[in-house]
Amino acid sequence: MVAVYLITLVGNSLIIVVVRVDGQLHSPVYFFLSNLSFLGICYSSNSVPFLLLSSLKDYPTISYISCYAQMTIALFLGMTESLFLAVMAYDRFIAISNPLCYTIIMNSRVCIQLALVTWASAFLLAIIPIIAIPAHFCGHNVINHFTCEVQALLKLTCSDSPVRLILGLVIGIFTLPLPFTFILISYTHIVVAVLRIHSAEARIKAFSTCGSHLTVVTIFYGTAIYIYPKPQSRESQDQGKIISAFYGIVTPMLNPLIYTLRNKDVKTALRKMMRKKES
Repeated sequence: MVAVYLITLVGNSLIIVVVRVDGQLHSPVYFFLSNLSFLGICYSSNSVPFLLLSSLKDYPTISYISCYAQMTIALFLGMTESLFLAVMAYDRFIAISNPLCYTIIMNSRVCIQLALVTWASAFLLAIIPIIAIPAHFCGHNVINHFTCEVQALLKLTCSDSPVRLILGLVIGIFTLPLPFTFILISYTHIVVAVLRIHSAEARIKAFSTCGSHLTVVTIFYGTAIYIYPKPQSRESQDQGKIISAFYGIVTPMLNPLIYTLRNKDVKTALRKMMRKKES
């Protein structure tokens, strides 16, 4: 686990640095990628250090405040990633369907505004229900999970008021189905735009620019769809714990590998940066 965490920190930090340093990567897609890498560092840091410390104890404990904070941060980061993946789908749609006006539409000011709105929206969506309707815990205080995961923690609450449930449903729609639907619509338009291209080589090149993003979208929403919408049986809870741990620990490590292995520009920039250090 320590090795995975270190690879996550180094891999995502490298992407942030290389995007910042290399002028060839000063474009919208890499700006959003650096935000995604920062998210990966934060998401992993929210759970892995706690898991490492807990593994050293026979009976690990955590205060309600710390546990609630860990859950809120995880929700905030998960919502932010969901929204960023939708923004990146929009970016790919503009790049492929309207390449001549791409740099005008997705200028630096628009990119910064999109990023700020994404971070702020996710923060509000995560924090509003906690401030508006605080949870009251009752009964046993044993969390059936490796971390303070939202479903495991909500099982300890005794405040399932209709307002809380409705608010949770509305926020859930805004953070998962809505961005996912937007991504599907964006890629539908992308496919239509690509099919209009006459050159087969140009079609393949256009589709290849979406490969990394589609892989990350599949991992993110595949995990979320498996864990959250279905009823929680004992067996599904145990499977959900493993998949949730995989997403929180392994996925942040995979994201930089997915984007670098499939991206010539990033690999070239990394080689240039390594050569500068050697010389």
